[in-house]
Amino acid sequence: MLSVNNISVGYKGLLALQDASFEVQRGEIVALIGSNGAGKTTMLKTILGLLKPIQGEIRLNDQVISGKPAHDVVKKKIALVPEGRRLFPRLSVNDNLVLGAYTVDSKEQIAESLEMVLRLFPWIRARGGQRAGTLSGGEQQQVAIARGLMSRPDLLMLDEPSLGVMPKVITEIFSTVEGIAKEGVTVLLVEQNVFEALQVCHRAYVLQTGRIVMEGTGRELAQSDLVRKAYLGM
Repeated sequence: MLSVNNISVGYKGLLALQDASFEVQRGEIVALIGSNGAGKTTMLKTILGLLKPIQGEIRLNDQVISGKPAHDVVKKKIALVPEGRRLFPRLSVNDNLVLGAYTVDSKEQIAESLEMVLRLFPWIRARGGQRAGTLSGGEQQQVAIARGLMSRPDLLMLDEPSLGVMPKVITEIFSTVEGIAKEGVTVLLVEQNVFEALQVCHRAYVLQTGRIVMEGTGRELAQSDLVRKAYLGM
């Protein structure tokens, strides 16, 4: 579904990504793991068209999307749930969800998306009229994920969904990520919580200082000495 080939991205003369390549197959949960500053968010922004690569190519469903503006990329059924949630705090939960469906023309499809969201997050049904800014951090993160799903994406990219969330809710969020994949949505997960990410992903890539240095299944990387020492504290 997604093919990132030899991508390099720079800021003010410094390379944030260097010759990075990876793939995401349809139906997978793929994790990009690494420490803060490794280039994970830069990768997501580049895929979405918010940043332009210096070199390399990105393909989505065998169509080149690298270098195209973000408003064109999102029309190809790709969505990003950004780090920090970025909800509209004074708007209701329902209004935030509807804004996520701005690329969908059909009212029937919007209604179908809303039903899928409510299957994944049943608590939202009773809280739809509440201002988003009054929710807890974990609840806001779940609404942000739900909003991303409202555009009916084939590929959902999640940027640090566990950031600022209580441990109990983190488990719920990662369980929901598995549920999203079961709904037929492919997931690209960027996460510093390496242990949880490796539990739910089919495959993962380790990003260090802008380079992909390791890849494998979640189980393989969880048993890797490099990953265990650098990210799992073992």
